[in-house]
Amino acid sequence: MLTASAHTDTFCRDNLPPEADWPEFVFDLPSLRYPERLNCATALLDAAAATHGRDRPCLHAEAGTWTYGDLLDRANRIAHVLTADFGLVPGNRVLLRAPNTAWLAACWFGVVKAGGVVVTAMPLLRPMELSKLVALTRPSLALCDHRLLGDLSAAAPELRIVPVGGASATDLAALSATKPIVFDDIPTAADDVVMLAPTSGTTGVPKATMHFHRDVLAIADTFSAGVLAPRPDDIFTGTPPLAFTFGLGGLLIFPIRVGASTVLLERPDPAALVDAIDRYSATVLFTAPTAYKALLERDDLHRVKSLRRCVSAGEHLPQAVYSTFHERTGVKIINGIGGTEMLHVFISAADDDIRPGSTGRPAPGFRAEIQNEDGHPVPDGTPGLLAVKGPTGCRYLADPRQRDYVRNGWNLTGDTYTRDPDGYFWYHARSDDMIVSSGYNIAAPEVEGVLDLHPDVVESAVIGIPDADRGTIVHAAVVLRAGVLGDGDKVRELQEFVKRLAAPYKYPRSVEFLEELPRNATGKLQRFRLRERWEAPAKSVPGPGGGDGAGPRGVDGAGPVGADGVPGPVGADGVPGPVDADIREV
Repeated sequence: MLTASAHTDTFCRDNLPPEADWPEFVFDLPSLRYPERLNCATALLDAAAATHGRDRPCLHAEAGTWTYGDLLDRANRIAHVLTADFGLVPGNRVLLRAPNTAWLAACWFGVVKAGGVVVTAMPLLRPMELSKLVALTRPSLALCDHRLLGDLSAAAPELRIVPVGGASATDLAALSATKPIVFDDIPTAADDVVMLAPTSGTTGVPKATMHFHRDVLAIADTFSAGVLAPRPDDIFTGTPPLAFTFGLGGLLIFPIRVGASTVLLERPDPAALVDAIDRYSATVLFTAPTAYKALLERDDLHRVKSLRRCVSAGEHLPQAVYSTFHERTGVKIINGIGGTEMLHVFISAADDDIRPGSTGRPAPGFRAEIQNEDGHPVPDGTPGLLAVKGPTGCRYLADPRQRDYVRNGWNLTGDTYTRDPDGYFWYHARSDDMIVSSGYNIAAPEVEGVLDLHPDVVESAVIGIPDADRGTIVHAAVVLRAGVLGDGDKVRELQEFVKRLAAPYKYPRSVEFLEELPRNATGKLQRFRLRERWEAPAKSVPGPGGGDGAGPRGVDGAGPVGADGVPGPVGADGVPGPVDADIREV
């Protein structure tokens, strides 16, 4: 039963799924018994400043270091701007769009203090994607990095947009400069929605997961407290955007919960990441397996010697990467699985509890089991669907897919796992059409929808295929209009077309041209027949549509990390890190 809401704007309460479709929530740890009235910004930021001191370093960024007092004052001033200048009332949605900057952190806390609901938007999203998110979440205002205004304005011309981080008189910095540094935080309910976190899902149609104030604290008081075990003297850093729940938790919520500090990187390519770890003597790293692979390829790995904790999520952590990283750094990577629906990691292990190759065991406060298609538990060692429950769980904003994710009180993550007799969970594969590449969730139908907009494309089918560097890459099978030549130039044209209309990490790194797509007698697309051609040993067969003698991976003339405009999982193409994940987008 929900408690009385503090929201004047009831949009979120009105669009929660029916409680009968919710997962079962479990609060069996004393630390998870939160008061009925709870503003998570107060419980995090104000409490940390009071406990650890206003002068304690909090955020290290390109603009310098902010103390806890600096962040608190700016967040309070932003809350005044939102309420006094823009008339924000509790429950209004505010879209945030920026790279990982100190101002983005201040905006997040400012919105929450004012009783608003944060809508997180990836900086890489294009207008077509942003317009869908705006239509779904209906924000009353957007706070957008001054360098990213164009796409958002094009996507939502009627939306009020306040620039952030610039020097104009209308910038949030100028508007907030004269506001009071004290703000009476709105006494929201613990079960008021505080955040709408988007996840594309397998169809490419966006979903927004609805998280309560108590959920934000719960991820800090379960996985972080019980597995990561951070200390006040820790210095966090990593690659995931704060727009991903993986990044929000790992780079903001977890350190602030214990009074630690964090290094925020706007463009965390491997060189910048190593420089930051070395410069600040960072001790805790959050990133995806792809980035750990990239670090292992560098000859200056000795510069990360300050690290004591490394967390990996977003995709499966190969045992070879874990072992090699441990051998070269002495650090055992903490593997984990989570999801935007669950907010953060819910299965993991640390230190001597780690079994290389396994994801781990349920974090304190969570329960997990393996189920068959009928929802019944299966014996240990039997592959099945991963099901989980705990203090967080799936609530989609007005979306019938709620019933696909939640069944009989359990959250079904879309992953196939086995559990061993000791309670460790072992990953097998995704059980849907989601492609997880370099930690990013990429919905195959969404990429197909973009490709099919090209005038030379009759139809397309997109799958994930194995790749040594990224684990999986996006592969497109394309049927071209009659008379159009399917050569290397056409491959590059289609790749650039997708990059212009969708986030760059979604483009197909591998393309082949077919006369027709495989279908069954009723006309249903048979993706499995496309995948079969890439399973060992078939993947050694030259690609049918390359035309350059390199196979379908090579038709862009670059290979997986070459001169195709995306020179690596965290490179200079504007992709600011390998993760989202949901932790998968985390």
